[in-house]
Amino acid sequence: MLNINGKEIEVPANLREISLLIFLREFAGFTGTKYGCGAGLCGACMVHLDGEAITSCQYLVSDVMDHRITTIEGLADTTSTGDLHPLQKAWIEFSVPQCGYCQAGQIMTAAALLDKIPKPSLDDVRAGMAGNLCRCGTYKRIQKAILKASEEISDERK
Repeated sequence: MLNINGKEIEVPANLREISLLIFLREFAGFTGTKYGCGAGLCGACMVHLDGEAITSCQYLVSDVMDHRITTIEGLADTTSTGDLHPLQKAWIEFSVPQCGYCQAGQIMTAAALLDKIPKPSLDDVRAGMAGNLCRCGTYKRIQKAILKASEEISDERK
């Protein structure tokens, strides 16, 4: 079984040796996770595995069985509250996406960063996001959005 976004999904034996990325997109319908380089270098396929950001193209389904996986679709609980995650709100506020292809991976990496460092400095953000590439070069907007979201998250925790 795979726990994806809080739901248990049965994985047929013949699909256990494919990449988690391909399983998520092609078999489980979580298309927010993008195929970028396929070599774990760009961050477009970032998801959370037990709360840690990982490149899903580098893991086989069999490697992550019985773990908790969160995709961009599961980052915010929009079904019960209708609320976006603070990062998603900040992404909109700062008009971060240009082409948008890398944004799900960027947000997932940023969410894991803010879980570890709730009030990061700009240097923390730069270091934490170094594994995510943006062909459009929206890095400054990404950084501003992460710092803004960290303020909202810190306020929520008070």
